[in-house]
Order: sequence, then C-alpha cells, then structure tokens
Amino acid sequence: MTPEQFRSDFPEFDDDTKYSDASIAFQLTIATSLVNPCRWGVLTDQGIELCAAHFLVLARRDEATAEVGGIPGQVTGPLSSKAVDKVSASYDTGAATIDDAGMWNLTTYGVRFLTLARMMGAGGMQL
Repeated sequence: MTPEQFRSDFPEFDDDTKYSDASIAFQLTIATSLVNPCRWGVLTDQGIELCAAHFLVLARRDEATAEVGGIPGQVTGPLSSKAVDKVSASYDTGAATIDDAGMWNLTTYGVRFLTLARMMGAGGMQL
C-alpha cells in the first residue's frame, strides 16, 4: 500500500499540505500491523486504508487544534447537540456509533473499520 494508492481510493485526502505522503505512509504502516491478511482476505487493503484514514483524521484534528492555540490530543466524543442563539440541532449519535467501540467511534472511518474488523474476526457461522 502506497500513499498514491491510498489517495486514489480516498480522494478526500488529496490535499498534501494537510495529509503529507510521510504522514499517510506512517499511518499505513501502523494500519498494516492491525489488519491480518489471513482474516481480511480480499478486503485487506480496504481495512488498512480505513484504519489509516481514521488515524489521519484524528491527527489532523490535533494539528488544527494546535494551529489555533488549542491543546492537541484532548478527547472529545461525537457531537450530540449544539445551540447557537435560538437555533439548536441534535443528532442521534447512537445510530452512527458502535457500543464499546471506544476511540473507533471518533470518525466514520473508524466505525466502518471496526464494523468490518468484527466481521473478519467472527469465525464460522452455523444456522
């Protein structure tokens, strides 16, 4: 897996000022160690890319926070409601998160990765 292939499959990471080849390669290396090709089979590359995308988004959030003087690395969960003046909005975060998924719930890529990872580790099924 290369940064070029990753960018081809996930064009939302095309901005090389926000997502450098080095940072993509770094996250791909981590993701490769978390995805067992024997279990993932033909979906191995997709698993690696989803995992890397998850970590890239988390890293970019920390960078953006630091750029405006904030403290990077602070834990925040999915936003469930927000109010500005007389307008408010709320979301059913339970519909888009996985119970006991921890940090994987912090991005859509993490949710997608963990959904597939749990299927890959499920083993055989009998009806």
